[in-house]
Amino acid sequence: MAILSNIVGAVMKNKVITILGVTLFAFVISTIVLAVQKTDLESENKGLRTRLDAQSRPTSSTNEPETTTQVGEQTTTISMETTTTAPRPTEPTTTTVGPEVGINYRLPGTNIPKHYDLWLHPHLEDGTFEGRVMMEVETLEQNSEIVFHSHLLDIKKVTLNHLNGSFGYGGYTIDEQRDFVKVRVLGNLMPGFITEVEVEFSGVMDGKIVGLYSSTYNGDNGERVKIATSKFEPTFARQAFPCFDEPQLKATYAISLVYPSSNGYHALSNMDLRNTLQNSPATGLNTAVFNPSVPMSTYLVVFIVSDFLDERVTIRPKIGEPFELRVFATPFQMNNVRFARDTAEKIIQHYIEYFDIPYPLPKLDMAAIPDFVSGAMETWGLVTYRETSILYNAETSSTQNKQRVAEVIAHELAHMWFGNLVTMKWWNELWLNEGFASYIEYKGVHAAYEKWGIMEQFTIDNLHGVLTLDATIGSHPIVVKVENPHQITEIFDTITYSKGASVIRMLEDFVSEPIFKRGVTAYLNKLQYNNGVSDDLMEELDKIFTDATQSGATVAKVMDTFTKQKGFPVITVRRVGNQFRLTQERFLADPNAKETETSPFDYKWFVPLTYVLSNNAANEQRKWFPNTDSEVSIDVPGNDANAWIKLNMKQVGYYRVNYPVSMWQQFSSLLSSNINAFAIGDRTGLLNDAFALADAGRLSYDVALELTKFLKQETEYVPWATVASKMKSIRNLIYDYDSYYDIISYVRELVETAYETVSWTVNTSDDADHMKNRLRTTILDLACSFGHEKCLQEAGNQFRSWLDQGTVIHPDVRTVVYYYGVQQSASIQDWQKVKEKFRNENDANEKIKLMSALAAFPDAKVLRAFLDEAWDPQLIREQDHLSCVQNVAANKHGEQVAWDHVRANWDRFVERFTLGERNLGRMIPSITGRFSTKVRLMELEDFFSRNPEAGAGATARTQALENISNNIQWLERNQKIIADWLKNSTR
Repeated sequence: MAILSNIVGAVMKNKVITILGVTLFAFVISTIVLAVQKTDLESENKGLRTRLDAQSRPTSSTNEPETTTQVGEQTTTISMETTTTAPRPTEPTTTTVGPEVGINYRLPGTNIPKHYDLWLHPHLEDGTFEGRVMMEVETLEQNSEIVFHSHLLDIKKVTLNHLNGSFGYGGYTIDEQRDFVKVRVLGNLMPGFITEVEVEFSGVMDGKIVGLYSSTYNGDNGERVKIATSKFEPTFARQAFPCFDEPQLKATYAISLVYPSSNGYHALSNMDLRNTLQNSPATGLNTAVFNPSVPMSTYLVVFIVSDFLDERVTIRPKIGEPFELRVFATPFQMNNVRFARDTAEKIIQHYIEYFDIPYPLPKLDMAAIPDFVSGAMETWGLVTYRETSILYNAETSSTQNKQRVAEVIAHELAHMWFGNLVTMKWWNELWLNEGFASYIEYKGVHAAYEKWGIMEQFTIDNLHGVLTLDATIGSHPIVVKVENPHQITEIFDTITYSKGASVIRMLEDFVSEPIFKRGVTAYLNKLQYNNGVSDDLMEELDKIFTDATQSGATVAKVMDTFTKQKGFPVITVRRVGNQFRLTQERFLADPNAKETETSPFDYKWFVPLTYVLSNNAANEQRKWFPNTDSEVSIDVPGNDANAWIKLNMKQVGYYRVNYPVSMWQQFSSLLSSNINAFAIGDRTGLLNDAFALADAGRLSYDVALELTKFLKQETEYVPWATVASKMKSIRNLIYDYDSYYDIISYVRELVETAYETVSWTVNTSDDADHMKNRLRTTILDLACSFGHEKCLQEAGNQFRSWLDQGTVIHPDVRTVVYYYGVQQSASIQDWQKVKEKFRNENDANEKIKLMSALAAFPDAKVLRAFLDEAWDPQLIREQDHLSCVQNVAANKHGEQVAWDHVRANWDRFVERFTLGERNLGRMIPSITGRFSTKVRLMELEDFFSRNPEAGAGATARTQALENISNNIQWLERNQKIIADWLKNSTR
């Protein structure tokens, strides 16, 4: 032990000196399904409504929070009382503590880990593992009990070795409710004492997808190849080894992994390999011994035993020492890792310079895992990814797939500093990790691929979706109290990721980019290898930020109003004489909603305003709106009766703006006469604000619809993406009204010019065409979705050619062709052919496209059978099962099918995923997102009453109910206004 401590000390000393010299899916939930609407292409004699059923399929999101894509961390259904998976501890002194009332799930904090010696042997053949861990524990306060975590592990033996005294061992107890192992000491441990706690244990890898688990893939000869891998965030390390499983309890690790010595198997972990021990030849095993780690949290530990191959490159950064970058994947996928390697090389070098801190570890690995519940995981030194989040094949991957890979890599590598080097003290500050990485990833991608226009896409990727969610009572503050594992898992959501990213973007804007960078670097240097809270970052920024306006604004004052209360303001503009008068109030999707939660700031915000005036639209100006003021004013330029003001430039601020109707009309006229009167971000922001205000009854819907007319001239992806999703949402809600036909006609006319412009021909060889390719996919999907005859005919022709002759379809239009081709064909024989292609496909991105097409079939009976088949993991991987159900629900023909299926099989879903799987809960608001009647609301209420346990889906249930209520009120407020406007616009 002394030798090992010396090694750790030497390694740490050198590493710290080096550093002193200088994080799915995505997954973003929304109260309305984030969807791409689709249409049924049956024959004309079935009628327009049948042909144009509003289909929506989930789209990919970057931070995961992955929609076909990121399904978040998942717990298992195995309980400690199941003897086949976790037998009772064998020691006679062991007892089991029953349920408690008023449970405190936090460890006592009287003892903390300093170092782990961990030996693990995953048995690939039978899907079990055994291990031994020695925890070096330091006592902080006098006590007689060492408490640590263990879950689903069979504890074989516990041994104590006191280095500062000799005490008797009083056995241990297990508290199943809190996942605690309590080791009793016959005597008092005093502050400063060091105790070695050694535990022998075993567990199960099969039948789970978190902790230490099994994953498989098809080998060259069709045989199933088995590997062992891990996923520990947030509270799953305790399923792999006994540990102090809280993020603030950082320690060093010396890890040894046993692996098969044949068939190309090897072992990977956080640190570089120290040496390999040749076990007895008869065992067919080797042991990989890794160098001791830097201090890190348990959720960042990682193990992989596999036969993966790799591509590698040596990184020679401007700051710090060279290190090796390796990308691992199954042998079949090795042709698809080059883009990830090249992208990571560019981005990691950018981050080293951006943070002005060397990369902290001696190597950086990335691995593509066949079965992975999230989009990716920032495990330090060995980042793990779902295959769709890291593999890129130019023959099967679309521009969107390519961009997602770059975004996810950029997100995870940002965590190497913000999250890993400095970690939040407790999960309530998770946004420090995820919000930051969700914003900085855009800088990383921009540095690597400047021509992609990635910064313009932030609003549609993050801001718009979270503004929708945060406008509901069912939202929560960014910094929110969490204690038990369900609550912790639940906050890996859109608020943490996307609102966190959005307010950081706003923060950088008002302090300036240079000050932001300096503050971040100071924060990282001050707390490296330790833990922080929000106030630590704000304090470093406030040291260098000065508000020249003397408004009293500080970073802490501004940010606290956005992080410590839910919601956001709407700034309302009135003209009074020669002034624009601005007021603020909380924006709610349902203006009549009754909030029951109090706010420390009474739902007022310290808002950093940006604006331009009509007499000088090129001159961006700034003004503060303190949360203590009831009104601020801005002078009208030149006493001009027609003067206007445009606030929230490029929609960087986390707020909405409502103008007088006459000013909205001015904006419509300006854009219709000159689309470049406002920048892309401002055009997008005006559209997004107008429809959100109209949805909430704050602006007449005809005013918002009038604003869309300028899109006939629009040639940019971001504004079109904003309106495309909104038009499909409106169409879905008015499906049972005559105005349905009118919106079909209007959108066909609106999209006509763009459709003729984008064409079906794709050029992916030039990065300059990246945004054009994103626009093409959006326009073709929108046109086909609204029954554009030329679009449907071309999609049908290409589908037939692909299915019958094997013609290769370009990946950028492949999803459109597959989806609408299946609908237009409406042939069960064709659907079966697509299913066989899906079953035999090994490329992860192609499988997602084919699964989406299968869910598009215009027949409820076929869809019902498909959902029944989806339980077979040989057809649908468990990681994709929930996405498959949501895809079916997004098809108008499958909406009822999916809802019936979920209700009938709820117990089965819970058994497979457990109530601790947040995405199981989030599936409910997704599949009920278009419900808009009181009957539907009653059905959902009845379902919840019959299944009262929500687990990590508690917030999602609130959001689902609130969403349906909002849809009902939306129709009452807006349906007639929309119908009247559409009739006038389509004459």
